[in-house]
Amino acid sequence: MKTYFLKIFLFYFLKWMFISYFSFLENTFLKLKLFLKNKISNGLQGKLGKPAYLEDWITTITSLTRQESAFKVTFDWDEQIGEPGAFIIRNNHHSEFYLRTLTLEDVPGCGRIHFVCNSWVYPAEHYKTDRVFFTNQTYLPSETPGPLRKYREGELVNLRGDGTGELKEWDRVYDYAYYNDLGNPDRDLKYARPVLGGSAEYPYPRRGRTGRPPSEKDPNTESRLPLLMSLNIYVPRDERFGHLKMSDFLAYALKSIVQFLLPEFEALCDSTPNEFDSFQDVLDLYEGGIKVPEGPLLDKIKDNIPLEMLKELVRTDGEHLFKFPMPQVIKEDKSAWRTDEEFAREMLAGLNPVVIRLLQEFPPKSKLDPEVYGNQNSSITKEHIENHLDGLTINKAMKKKRLFILDHHDVFMPYLRRINTTSTKTYASRTLLFLKDDGTLKPLAIELSLPHPNGDKFGAVNKVYTPAEDGVEGSIWQLAKAYASVNDSGYHQVLSHWLNTHAAIEPFVIATNRQLSVLHPIHKLLHPHFRDTMNINALARQILINAGGVVESTVFPSKYAMEMSSVVYKDWVFTEQALPADLIKRGMAVEDSEAPHGLRLLIDDYPYAVDGLEIWSAIETWVKEYCSFHYKTDEMVQKDSELQSWWKELREEGHGDKKDEPWWPKMHTVKDLIETCTIIIWVASALHAAVNFGQYPYAGYLPNRPTISRRFMPEEGTPEYEELKSNPDKAFLKTITAQLQTLLGISLIEILSRHSSDEVYLGQRDTPEWTLDTTPLKAFEKFGRKLADIEEMIIERNGDERFKNRVGPVKIPYTLLYPTSKGGLTGKGIPNSVSI
Repeated sequence: MKTYFLKIFLFYFLKWMFISYFSFLENTFLKLKLFLKNKISNGLQGKLGKPAYLEDWITTITSLTRQESAFKVTFDWDEQIGEPGAFIIRNNHHSEFYLRTLTLEDVPGCGRIHFVCNSWVYPAEHYKTDRVFFTNQTYLPSETPGPLRKYREGELVNLRGDGTGELKEWDRVYDYAYYNDLGNPDRDLKYARPVLGGSAEYPYPRRGRTGRPPSEKDPNTESRLPLLMSLNIYVPRDERFGHLKMSDFLAYALKSIVQFLLPEFEALCDSTPNEFDSFQDVLDLYEGGIKVPEGPLLDKIKDNIPLEMLKELVRTDGEHLFKFPMPQVIKEDKSAWRTDEEFAREMLAGLNPVVIRLLQEFPPKSKLDPEVYGNQNSSITKEHIENHLDGLTINKAMKKKRLFILDHHDVFMPYLRRINTTSTKTYASRTLLFLKDDGTLKPLAIELSLPHPNGDKFGAVNKVYTPAEDGVEGSIWQLAKAYASVNDSGYHQVLSHWLNTHAAIEPFVIATNRQLSVLHPIHKLLHPHFRDTMNINALARQILINAGGVVESTVFPSKYAMEMSSVVYKDWVFTEQALPADLIKRGMAVEDSEAPHGLRLLIDDYPYAVDGLEIWSAIETWVKEYCSFHYKTDEMVQKDSELQSWWKELREEGHGDKKDEPWWPKMHTVKDLIETCTIIIWVASALHAAVNFGQYPYAGYLPNRPTISRRFMPEEGTPEYEELKSNPDKAFLKTITAQLQTLLGISLIEILSRHSSDEVYLGQRDTPEWTLDTTPLKAFEKFGRKLADIEEMIIERNGDERFKNRVGPVKIPYTLLYPTSKGGLTGKGIPNSVSI
């Protein structure tokens, strides 16, 4: 007879009301069986040990703090039956619990055997089969001990589900669906939206299936949950936020902003018809706060915002001020954001440093079909810019690779006529820049384009603006930069951020859980990089990117935002998500075997690329060492049945609208596997960090990164032009994001820019015993040390005054690719996954 210990992380949710748990003295609520990996019985399955029961489980009223408890389990042990390879668990209790680990100590001939579980176990009545957990040993499918194979295969079958029915909280099913749940035609036909995915017109990555029934008015649109039920949107239970992530707080915070504050703030903002009259009015959001009058608004805040958020947003000294943290972009200097140098620097080191590219032809040409859109080429001429090229001609500047462009023209022009029928009034923009001798960029010209009033086939109506500092010309130039920033903000939020990280990575989460066993080495490699992604994406579909949601309310593409992202997805190429490939494609780097990482940057002081290549290289080295340990030959890759099924399903289902593209890696070689896993980890960790956690530092002050423009550039002879001359600041503020949308937008990005206190960063794992293989463990430790070295290099570079783009006029050091961080609003840290 041998005694073993089972450590269980017990955590009960308190949902909509307080739930009391009565004490139980019975000791038969949890039933466990060990089964052996080297003994075969009952149809090639592992030999089962005798049942054992949890001892001394007493549940009482549960607090909101997590509790971790160790319990004894006594197993009958026969030394002849072999080594345990897995255990079966049945929960006969009425409530779910979180099972963290099970550890067998002093097993004869084996020593310590550790099971890393990290999973919610629901009452047995919800499952057709008992739950099974494996030791943290790694096996390729062909190497799996015979007795474990049936259990390995059966677990994957359970996780795939049968593709039918509405999925419930306790289901563990990973399945695919189109983005057909963004519209809400049952509410009103103006909230109808096209189905994204499954068509040539609107291709899209797949999302996790929920199985909700179709809406009443459109059978192709899935019905929506009421806003108050947003927390209940289905994702597999183990994909939900952990307790310290404060999932209730996060979801409630987003819900509160939309559901409860919006109508009240509309009333508040309507009472101040001039909105922001000056930049000081905007600064008051951070330095003092907006006075919330006694009455309905304050009552709504108190009643509907959780205490944690109330403390964050509303001062508790009796002043009732709705206030925000000071964004870094105005912390040191309140006006430096308005300089041309800072405007250009943020294209290299701001929150969207992934769009700027080398100018390859002058004047810039459009790729839009002239049969449909007429002449969409640029109207910028050499007369506009040649006097500002430090003595160079345009041809010489291009040969020296010193001309760059931020080009949003072709993305937005096809939608601009429709967008401008809403309250938004904006342009499609092109911004030309020149690389100066000191390594900084200066803007040369901004072209603002509108569709021709007589129809698309007549081409674009272009107007070019050039830098000016004084008088009305200086004010017009500031507005031209604002319109370019509106374009870049929309592109960033919908494409750089949502499409290229959140949406693109979710199919990998689903395919990995459906096709790769937890015993598979690639599952162990990738699993940390999928943490919380399905949960945050599900909440986004429910609250943020849905019809009438926060994104449509605060970002200029409005109701066309997601549809437009589908059109851009047509050009999405998986292999181009690799940082080196992206830099080469944009002309920002060239291959050079003598240069670090085999690439020479055309702008030496390009903080995102410099730090990014260090991170990319570290990830690639780690992945290469890990994969090479498990796959000694290309043949092993080809004959790995789970790996091949995973890659096939990812291409044909997860990114099914791209299944026939020739650029997918073939997954025939170890090199293919290394490249694929490196890209997945890069996108989920560093790329997402680079475009997410700078949102509040840079865009928390909306004049720096306006998301909407409400009127066109003032024309001479109009009252707006006269206002621009007499009160340029007020004219600027009346053009960009309105007060209500500013409050809503800032509230959102403050939440999305925060790290949770239990975040797990690149180079870290939530358990040190994630594998028994010592060589990968040592390689992972090496990876962590390399990331620590990169942190030191980043600090050193930020302190080197030669690198002007790393800090800039606003004095914000570039730390968005600094690997670690503490919790909160820090502007640094690379979480393992797209977790917020």
